[in-house]
Amino acid sequence: MMSEQVLYESHPSMFAGNPILFILSILLCFAYGVGVIILVIWWLRCRGEKLIITDERIIKKEGILGRRENIIYHSDVRNIQVKQGLLQRMFGVGSIGIATSGIAGVEIEINAIPNLMKVRNLIDEQRRIMDR
Repeated sequence: MMSEQVLYESHPSMFAGNPILFILSILLCFAYGVGVIILVIWWLRCRGEKLIITDERIIKKEGILGRRENIIYHSDVRNIQVKQGLLQRMFGVGSIGIATSGIAGVEIEINAIPNLMKVRNLIDEQRRIMDR
């Protein structure tokens, strides 16, 4: 693992992931101040979640005070699911779910990931390299 190279690292995107909620929160800041609380909580949740793709594995880290990590090696990836709504497609973000053969369903899921198709293609490319 010493020579492991990070290929992609990102937190979920606040604005691009849900632009309508973001704009509504900004408007609520001016109107009632409630939007500030919504934005701070939302920002903390985004900062507390991270997707890291290396040349060997996919890592999802969660938490600010406590920490949780979920790791999948590229050779174990069996399915990649991507989901994008219309606005998410316009901003190039979306949700990605990664499944392995050992678990029924999705093992890692993360929303509002920037450069969604780049991430999917990167995982596919690394999976093909590991299958050789």
